[in-house]
Amino acid sequence: MSINFVFSLYYSADLVSENETSGYIFIHAEGGLNQQRIAICNAVAIAKIMNATLILPVLKQDQIWKDQTKFEDIFDVDHFINYLKDDVRIVRDIPDWFTEKDELFTSIRRTVKNIPKYAPAQFYVDNVLPRIKEKKIMSIKPFVDRLGYDNVPMKINRLRCRVNYHALKFLPGIEEMADKLATRMRNRTGNVNPYMALHLRFEKGMVGLSFCDFAGTREEKAMMAEYRQKQWPRRFKNGSHLWSLALEKRKEGRCPLEPGEIGFILRAMGYTKETQIYVASGQVYGGNNRMAPLRNMFPNLVTKEDLASKEEIEHFKKHVTSLAALDFLVCLKSDVFVMTHGGNFAKLIIGFRRYMGRHRLKSIKPDKGLMSKFFGDPYMPWATFVEDVMITHQTRTGLPEATFPHYDLWENPLSHCMCRA
Repeated sequence: MSINFVFSLYYSADLVSENETSGYIFIHAEGGLNQQRIAICNAVAIAKIMNATLILPVLKQDQIWKDQTKFEDIFDVDHFINYLKDDVRIVRDIPDWFTEKDELFTSIRRTVKNIPKYAPAQFYVDNVLPRIKEKKIMSIKPFVDRLGYDNVPMKINRLRCRVNYHALKFLPGIEEMADKLATRMRNRTGNVNPYMALHLRFEKGMVGLSFCDFAGTREEKAMMAEYRQKQWPRRFKNGSHLWSLALEKRKEGRCPLEPGEIGFILRAMGYTKETQIYVASGQVYGGNNRMAPLRNMFPNLVTKEDLASKEEIEHFKKHVTSLAALDFLVCLKSDVFVMTHGGNFAKLIIGFRRYMGRHRLKSIKPDKGLMSKFFGDPYMPWATFVEDVMITHQTRTGLPEATFPHYDLWENPLSHCMCRA
């Protein structure tokens, strides 16, 4: 595929020898696959900032993503190290001469904590580098969103793009299976057809964390209130303030779209019931009943489990992260990508499509506030809603945009990664 942009990502430096390195840094990449991906990109960046050697990051299991996946179970380690060898020195494991391995992430003497979110590059130079020079090996915890965008040198942001778009390559087996799934999506009707990928964010945890109100029975609402009180007691309090908060969030478009709501938007955009849709999602809250309105409007909904044989999918079930990688690649290859709520998965997909020239294929960010207007007005004619949807989404199709201040580069890499100036 030809790329219509000139990429200025060829900054490199001489390889730092072990004697010249400032020391070693070690991080746990937390969360799901895409949060881990961003953490790895940031780890390479801060290693460059501090002239440090990066120990291959560990993919950390957390409370939501019950997974024991290792870096080498998902990514091509040799490619990762070799691609970045002229920028940052990366080693596979903690050096043998370091005899206090159990102290990493357990001893305060070996852990750099309290790094502010979106910290500038200078913060690491002033506050972290001296400790690395003193101790030789340090872990950094936590490491989610601990490096800013506007407050780091442009060459560091370009390096992050090189890591994201070139160095982090999935294992061949994952790539090959994703190619098969995408091909099967295109050939479902016996002819080669385009397909849509829908990232549906409506898992129980997402619904609960949003503190939005959704259609359901009194029993369902009571069970959700109990779940929220247990999971987020400080935010829940006694629950009396949540109704007004939920209404405000919905009007502002900050609530996840229900399956039926995204169905209405897609029909208003002109997509017909024949549209082939690949659904990337976790277990939808409410199950088949919640999915029924969307499936009635678009009966050709399929998942990776529908496209792959039991034998094929079983191989990937050993690692939850590899299943997420399949969804990521099939969505990336789609003719139309539709997100229903924010998150790292959606913004990385949109960023990839922009960077690789796939912005010619639509990446749709629905106006969630529009649904509030629609359902809040029972007298709005369907024709008026269709007109509003079409006008509103003319400029929400994934074209590259100039990056504005405090806007991360993962969703829109134009200014940081695709322009010479």
